[in-house]
Amino acid sequence: MIESEFLKDNLKFVEKLKKIPSFEDFSDKDLKGILEMSKLRQYEPEEAILKEGGFDSCIFFLISGKIKVVKNDESLGILQRAGDVFGEMGIIDAAPRSASVYAIERSVCMATDASYIDRLKGKDKFVFSSILYRVFSQILANRLRITSEELSKAKEEIERLKGESKISKFKIQNSRFKIQDSKIEI
Repeated sequence: MIESEFLKDNLKFVEKLKKIPSFEDFSDKDLKGILEMSKLRQYEPEEAILKEGGFDSCIFFLISGKIKVVKNDESLGILQRAGDVFGEMGIIDAAPRSASVYAIERSVCMATDASYIDRLKGKDKFVFSSILYRVFSQILANRLRITSEELSKAKEEIERLKGESKISKFKIQNSRFKIQDSKIEI
């Protein structure tokens, strides 16, 4: 992994973030605040970005590249759009990372230290938290829709396979018959 310094006062990057859907609702001031606690990290193919069971206070925003989310050696999904977010669940509930994340190809992520919110005071803390949690809500709602659709398809497939299994059992049971005239037993 190659890591930059904090992106504080990087106005060029503020303009780049404005073009990413996850950040379009943020003001310049909010984006500058995020950048104060953010670093760019570049990962090579197959390099671990997050490890299941780990703890940290970073939220990751994919800037470029392609990454995969893995749980129990099973790929759960691939993220490849600029602005895709991962690692947010650990920030929301302070639990250990529930999955690992690996770069598929050279990937650049913005790692944002979410403890930044705790350093804000008064109205700034409320406004920034509201915007950030709104982004989380949109992401989680979308993931829940996808998961619900996948669950529905999986249930349909299970029912289909159960039906095929019953038909196969019926065919096997009915094929056990005796032909007495020609003395062939099956």
